[in-house]
Amino acid sequence: MDISVIVPLYNEEESLPELYAWIERVMKENGYTYEVIFVNDGSTDHSWQVIEELSNKFECVKGIKFRRNYGKSPALQCGFKESAGNVVITMDADLQDSPDEIPKLYRMITIDGYDLISGYKEKRYDPLSKTIPTKLFNATARKISGIKNLHDFNCGLKAYRKEVVKNIEVYGEMHRYIPYLAKNAGFNKIGEIVVHHQSRKYGKSKFGLNRFFNGYLDLITLWFLSNFGKKPMHVFGLMGSFVFFIGFVAALIIGADKLWALSQGIPQRLITSSPYFYIALTMMMIGTQLFLAGFIGDLISRTSPNRNDYQIEEEIKCGN
Repeated sequence: MDISVIVPLYNEEESLPELYAWIERVMKENGYTYEVIFVNDGSTDHSWQVIEELSNKFECVKGIKFRRNYGKSPALQCGFKESAGNVVITMDADLQDSPDEIPKLYRMITIDGYDLISGYKEKRYDPLSKTIPTKLFNATARKISGIKNLHDFNCGLKAYRKEVVKNIEVYGEMHRYIPYLAKNAGFNKIGEIVVHHQSRKYGKSKFGLNRFFNGYLDLITLWFLSNFGKKPMHVFGLMGSFVFFIGFVAALIIGADKLWALSQGIPQRLITSSPYFYIALTMMMIGTQLFLAGFIGDLISRTSPNRNDYQIEEEIKCGN
């Protein structure tokens, strides 16, 4: 099969028939073999009934229905598991992503050899309350991920080689960072293409400021896990040792000062009466706790069933 199109959706009953008709026209014009996987993320309208009707009419339509709203990342993960196409394309169900971009995306994966292509909505028709946070978020994501050529990490229109979606795990709110996940899995040929963005035809946007702030927290989490997830002692142990050392040196200075004052007959208050003693003691305790956190994290990492889970692209064996 050439292409799997995955469409996560929430309350998009009005746009689904039009979206599928558009996808079908593009596929037939280019002679692709394809499937369309609609993932209903706990919609409260009649979206699932529409998907069932489309599936009864067209064999290439598949559907996955969640019992409740889990979010876009779980919807994409389930779609990736179900997909069978050599190229996997994701798009939103609100008709703001154009299926006319599919042939171009397909060629960049199959002919140009990219692992992942992300759409870039250079000209957007979203309100400022969405576009400004999106620009700030993308600038931060480029800096942290090291993928300098992407301007729109969160664009729903993306294309992947089949191997990419079968070797990454999308969870929580990590759909924004699929290019970063792919890079961490060893798929480094990541490109971008300017795509046409249309104004929403039906319904209303599900974007909120909570998603913006959650996005930053998820990005920090992903950066930390990708850099220190399998070696927590390297960060916590180092921080703990540094903080403990400063506290220990401060305690020595306070003690040495007390001894010198006694040897000189200079009246000196008790060490325990000095606030600096408690600051030094607190730093030593915090340093010890950080060190132990790194040690425990390392023990957990070493007993993890995924500790030797590595991405192997190809093997050569004797006799082959």
